[in-house]
Amino acid sequence: MAKVELPSGRSRSGTLSNTMRDYSRRLTGGRGNGTTDLPGLVAPARLDRRTKNLTRRLRPGDIAIIDHTDLDRVSAESLLKCEVLAVVNAAPSMTGRYPNLGPQLLLEAGIPLIDDVGTEVFDKVRDGRPVRLDGDTLYIGENVVAKGTVQTADSVTSATINAKADLAAQIRAFMANTVEYISRDFEELIDGIRVPELRTKLEGRHALVIARGYRHREDLHALRAYIREFKPILVAVDGGADALLEAGYKPNLIIGDMDSVTDHALTSGAELVVHAYADGRAPGLERVKSLELDSVLCPASGTSEDVAVLLADELGARLIVAVGMRFNLVEFLDKGRPGMASAILTRMRVGDKIVEPKGVSRLYQSRISTAWLVLLVVAAVVTIVAGIAVLPAGPIIYRFADLQLTAFWHWLTGILS
Repeated sequence: MAKVELPSGRSRSGTLSNTMRDYSRRLTGGRGNGTTDLPGLVAPARLDRRTKNLTRRLRPGDIAIIDHTDLDRVSAESLLKCEVLAVVNAAPSMTGRYPNLGPQLLLEAGIPLIDDVGTEVFDKVRDGRPVRLDGDTLYIGENVVAKGTVQTADSVTSATINAKADLAAQIRAFMANTVEYISRDFEELIDGIRVPELRTKLEGRHALVIARGYRHREDLHALRAYIREFKPILVAVDGGADALLEAGYKPNLIIGDMDSVTDHALTSGAELVVHAYADGRAPGLERVKSLELDSVLCPASGTSEDVAVLLADELGARLIVAVGMRFNLVEFLDKGRPGMASAILTRMRVGDKIVEPKGVSRLYQSRISTAWLVLLVVAAVVTIVAGIAVLPAGPIIYRFADLQLTAFWHWLTGILS
């Protein structure tokens, strides 16, 4: 099969959808018997049971095979950024537990989504091997390896409506879980977390804590004026370090279990804090050691995002700007019950010290009106004229300027006459 390059330089809206359709029409089918072209989309398969691991290996035009129940918005956006040709999910992309946005984002971008094909696909397909997707069926040549359900705009809309109808029950379940979590880990609410000894000092400083999540690129762009003026300590949560580097910033601290951050970010010179379980186990420590990097452990329950916020608070940060984190109900549900409970506990602990990027960016937009700009220019001119007047060579400068203006005036009136 000839290799076909995916065209570049398109937008993320309808243009992407049209480009994908044009691209799929140009793909040649795999020749199962060597004589006929077979229908469908043909491309290399990239597969991983963890979507965030897979997105580090995906290339434009791949067919992504995932195992992701209730595909969330962040994962869908990552798949779109990788410019996948199609997505095959071993699990249901929408269970109806809550109105998750991942499937809708894929379909709006023109990416085919085949659901619930079963986990056997991971045993039948080899990573990087060409596969063919035709309708609801995945083939290798002419052999069926998986069959699922094609998600459409109508099916996603119907599932979303049903999920919204059951949302009250989900909220009750989540709140019950949150109360249980807080009752089990209330010591963190009272005493905070055990802070490791760090070189980075946050006492009295602003801290910008970034996770690679919701709207993190847009929020970082909106915060440029704030970052330039206040120079906050940049605290990255795992892949948030790569987001900072992509935006032109260098993280001061990287906190997390180190499973979704690149080696490039880990070796950028930031101080490393490995998030460990409450019992001290730290799966991410082995990776840091393999890179021969220094790090410290921070044992705590909850998510790495919340540990980063709590750490900034314990180290005396005056203000914490949270980028890429969860603030509304659907975003909490995307993370799951333990994540929601941890986030609520964190916000109870930190209080009004934590703010979201939109509030900060509004405070640091330019507020200089046109009238003030004109007044500033006039004041500058007056200052220059007054300065020249007190110089010994002032009369000579004025005479020279008068001659130049007179010559210019004669030239201008000559053209207009």
